[in-house]
Amino acid sequence: MPVYAAYGSNMDPKQMAEWAPHSPMRGTGWLPGWRLTFGGEDVSWEGALATIVEDADEQVFVVLYDVPEWDEASLDRWIGTDLGLYRKLRLRVATLEGDVLAWSYVLNSYEGGLPSARYIGILAEAAEKAGAPDDYVTSLRTRPCKKLGD
Repeated sequence: MPVYAAYGSNMDPKQMAEWAPHSPMRGTGWLPGWRLTFGGEDVSWEGALATIVEDADEQVFVVLYDVPEWDEASLDRWIGTDLGLYRKLRLRVATLEGDVLAWSYVLNSYEGGLPSARYIGILAEAAEKAGAPDDYVTSLRTRPCKKLGD
C-alpha cells in the first residue's frame, strides 16, 4: 500500500481521518536532507503555504499514513493537485525501523512569503499531536509569521 509522508496540517490524525478516512497512521519519521519552508503566498488567501525543499543540513518531521487508492484521490483533491497547487514527490523517510519509500506533496511555487500566525499554530499543534520532539514543535511556534491584519 502506498505510504504518504505528511509534514503540514495532515500530521494531525483527526484531520487525516476527515480527508482520507481509510488511511491509518503508520508511524513517524524524518526527511533528512529536506527543510520545511513556505511559499505560494500569492495563491493563498491567508499567507504562504507549507512546503519542503532540499537542504543537506536540515530534516523535517513527518507522519506516515498507509493510503489506499480511493483515499489518495480524495487527498489529492483536498491538497489541490488537480489545480496545480501541489505536486507529488517520492522520497525516503528515515524511521526507527529503517528507511521507508513514501510520497509527499511539494508546492508548485517559489519559496518565500510568510504564513499566517493561525496556520503556524495549526502546524505546531499537528506536530505536537503526532509526537514530534519538543524542540521541533518550538521551532514551528517561533517561526516568523503574519499577524492578523498584516
